[in-house]
Amino acid sequence: MKRAAVTTAVMVLLAGTAHAENIGVSISKFDDNFLTILREGMTKYAAGLDGVTLQIEDAQGDMSRQLSQIQNFIASGTDAIIVNTVDTDAAVAMSEAASKAGIPLVYVNYEPINVDSLPDKQAFVASNEVEAGTLQTRETCRQLKEMGKSEGAKVLVIMGQLQQQAARIRTKDIKDVIATDDCKFMSVVEEQSANWQRTQAADLMANWLAAGVEFDAVIANNDEMAIGAIQTMKAAGVDMSKVVVAGIDATADALAAMEADDLDVTVFQNAAAQGQGSVDAALKLQRGESVEKKVYVPFELVTPANIARYKGAN
Repeated sequence: MKRAAVTTAVMVLLAGTAHAENIGVSISKFDDNFLTILREGMTKYAAGLDGVTLQIEDAQGDMSRQLSQIQNFIASGTDAIIVNTVDTDAAVAMSEAASKAGIPLVYVNYEPINVDSLPDKQAFVASNEVEAGTLQTRETCRQLKEMGKSEGAKVLVIMGQLQQQAARIRTKDIKDVIATDDCKFMSVVEEQSANWQRTQAADLMANWLAAGVEFDAVIANNDEMAIGAIQTMKAAGVDMSKVVVAGIDATADALAAMEADDLDVTVFQNAAAQGQGSVDAALKLQRGESVEKKVYVPFELVTPANIARYKGAN
C-alpha cells in the first residue's frame, strides 16, 4: 500500500511538472510607455494560466543584447520565445536560430522583415500597420479641410526608428493617403526620425521652429513623438487651434493631451491585447496547435468625438 501511494504521488508530481511551460520574452525597451502596457498585458494574462511562467528581459534598445537573450533562451531550453525586436531586419537570424533549435517563436508588435516567410512554429502578433498611418492621415486630411485649409497644406512628419518596419510602413501610409485625390492638397515639407522618443521629437520640433519652417499639421508615427512636438510648440507660443497634430497608440498621456485640445488625432492600438495574443500564440505553437502566421488586433481611430470610449484602455 505504501509503495502504491508513493508511486501515485510521484505520478501526480510528474504530471504537474509536465504542464509547466516557460516562455522567454525579449522586449526592445522597458522604458517605452506603449511597450510597458504590452508587457503588463503579457504578465497579467500569464498569471491567470496554470503552470505558465514568463522570463522577461529588457534589450535596452541594443540589438546585440537582444540576440544574446535569444541565444540564452535557446540554450536554457525554454519552451517558447516571444520577441519585440530592436531591429526588425535582424529577425531572419532570430528565426533561423529558434527554428534550428525546434523552439516556437512569436514576434509581437514590431513586424519582422521576414514576416511573409516565417518558418514553421513561428508567428507574428500585432496590429496591421497599414491601418495605423492610413487612419491618422485621413483624419488629419478631414480636419484640415474642416479648418478651411484645403489648399497648400504643409505637413511635418516625425518618424519612428527607421530600423523597424512599423516606422517605415506608417510613413509610407502617410504619403499614400496624401497622394490620393481627396488629400493631394497636403504636402510633406519636412520629415525626420525621432526614434519613437518624446525628448527627441521635442528637440526636432525646436529645430524646425528655429529654422522658420511653416506647417499646418504634424503627423507623428506614435503618440510619444506627437507629445514631444506639442510641448515644444506650446513653449514657443504656437496657437494649437491652428495646427492639426496626429499620433498613434492612444496612450493615457495622449488622451490627456487630446482633452487639453492639443492632440487632435490618435489611433488606438490595443497593447494589452497584443501582449495576451503573443502569449496565447506561443503556447498554442508549443502545444502543436495551429496558429495563423499573422494575428492582427484591429487599430481604431480616436478623436475628441469618441475619446471617452478609450480612456483607461491603454
